[in-house]
Amino acid sequence: MIAATQIKRGMTIKLNGELYRVHSFQHITPGNWRGMVQTKLKSLKSGAIIENRFRSEDRIEQAYLETHEMEYLYSDGTDYYFMNTETFEQIHLPVELLEDSIPYLTPNIRIQVEFYEANPIGIELPPSVELKVVSTEPALRGATVSNVNKPATLETGLVIQVPPFVNQGEVIRVDTSEGKYLERVKS
Repeated sequence: MIAATQIKRGMTIKLNGELYRVHSFQHITPGNWRGMVQTKLKSLKSGAIIENRFRSEDRIEQAYLETHEMEYLYSDGTDYYFMNTETFEQIHLPVELLEDSIPYLTPNIRIQVEFYEANPIGIELPPSVELKVVSTEPALRGATVSNVNKPATLETGLVIQVPPFVNQGEVIRVDTSEGKYLERVKS
């Protein structure tokens, strides 16, 4: 059990017998009232987001997850298939559990799959991934001095803002937590 004030984004907690991942949280101390923690929690069972307010003295049960390194294999449209890199056992996760992670999944990427009581419940992406730019507008001559970014479509369908010097066909590194361009990858 942890204090409500120790809640962090991405943490998995057990509330009313169900598992929730903390989507966002905010500590609030309104005037002369007692402090509280306002949270948005995503149900790992249904995918629904609920709002919940905890008093600062409330105790919350943190769900301890087991993680295994797995390799993403393929998707059949409704499920995503992963293989354990040690045992070669394959599992699949429904699209509902992976919504925010899908744009960063490329075949053969190694990720951490989270298990609760031997059931897969989600994935933990690496801090950054390398993706190929499949389409972007060509750079304007002399635009390298300006700080104006342009949209680029990546191999997974993700569209992000990139600097003007990034061209089609190049591989870039993308931050998976914010979905932002980090740097070009040298070939």
